[in-house]
Amino acid sequence: MEPQPTAALETVFRLESPRVIAGVARLVRDVGIAEELTQDALVAALEQWPRDGVPDNPGAWLMATARRRAVDLIRRRETYARKLAEIGRDLPAAAPPPQEPSDPEDIDDDLLRLVFTACHPVLSAEARIALTLRLLGGLTTPEIARACLVPEPTVAQRIVRAKRTLARKNIDFEVPYGPDRAARLGSVLEVIYLIFNEGYAATAGDDWLRPALCEDALRLARVLSALMPKEPEVHGLTALLEFQSSRTAARTGPDGEPVLLEDQNRHRWNRMLIARGINALDHAHAATGSGAPGPYVLQAAIAACHATAHTYQETDWPRIATLYGLLAARTPSPVVELNRAVAVSMAEGPAPALALVDALAAEPALRAYHLLPSVRGDLLARLGRTAEARAEFERAASLTRNARERALLLDRAREAVD
Repeated sequence: MEPQPTAALETVFRLESPRVIAGVARLVRDVGIAEELTQDALVAALEQWPRDGVPDNPGAWLMATARRRAVDLIRRRETYARKLAEIGRDLPAAAPPPQEPSDPEDIDDDLLRLVFTACHPVLSAEARIALTLRLLGGLTTPEIARACLVPEPTVAQRIVRAKRTLARKNIDFEVPYGPDRAARLGSVLEVIYLIFNEGYAATAGDDWLRPALCEDALRLARVLSALMPKEPEVHGLTALLEFQSSRTAARTGPDGEPVLLEDQNRHRWNRMLIARGINALDHAHAATGSGAPGPYVLQAAIAACHATAHTYQETDWPRIATLYGLLAARTPSPVVELNRAVAVSMAEGPAPALALVDALAAEPALRAYHLLPSVRGDLLARLGRTAEARAEFERAASLTRNARERALLLDRAREAVD
């Protein structure tokens, strides 16, 4: 019966490792060491769980084990002064780690501290995203590479170098205050957005959804909204995630298979989350004032069009296409252009949309992006070019690493018959 504890450990570690790393980092003040101690706890679980059984609260077991190892490490540091000097740390003898300053803006949330630490300006923007997705989201290197549309070796190098830089610069495990917090906000929002997207449509594995990632991302966005009530983009991101989360129950069928937007039972959409999204979007608009809306506010406005439509046919596709046009002007991206093409296909027909999609064929970032041939296949099918559509769906299926999505695309290929 050993496979059961091993399988349970893999699942628990995937879900709990960000929390364990964050909790331990608050003790040792070093995210790299915290990750190592968390890995040590995993090794201990691999040794004990098959023999003793899975504990009633496996996440708490991992946290307690990692924290004990952290306390041992702190004691060794206190005992050996030369070790302290080598790592540039000076903990008072026989004293616990220093407490955070008492401040009304202080956030008692280790996960959020971990995000802000990993988004420190000593790191490049790309390194901040990769490191935080690894530490907070628990994503693997291939998943991060897929989310960022970059090669896997590049992601691996970014993560290693980022941890070394944080350790070398003695970066504190903290949430910054004042101007420093505002300076890091853009990276934090992008990281939360990417974590949610990985949970909303997993890039790899057997599951279409990874709800724990969506929940963590949404929770962090809500915390940020309370912390920064005058930041329109914070409210915009929160609104976007509320709207997207509202569809979760309708996005999979009885066996976990993906259900496309047009086929979803909208009675299963969470109306409370939609109401929260509308409220957050109102706050975003109020904070924006007469200024131009930012990218997250625009995306939230697009999501609101879907969330407030009673049926797929009643969706305001012309408005969505217009909003995507504004988004493309604000943040040029081939992925945004691909999404705009989908909206144009619904507002004006598949022919003009196909021209937009074909113009993206040479984009390097989309060469291995499965949604490009998937969208193209849909447009070709609607134009009656079924053989070409079938080939595009098959190509899309060969590019995705998600088993559920691959099955869906192969089904669509089989359905594309003359």
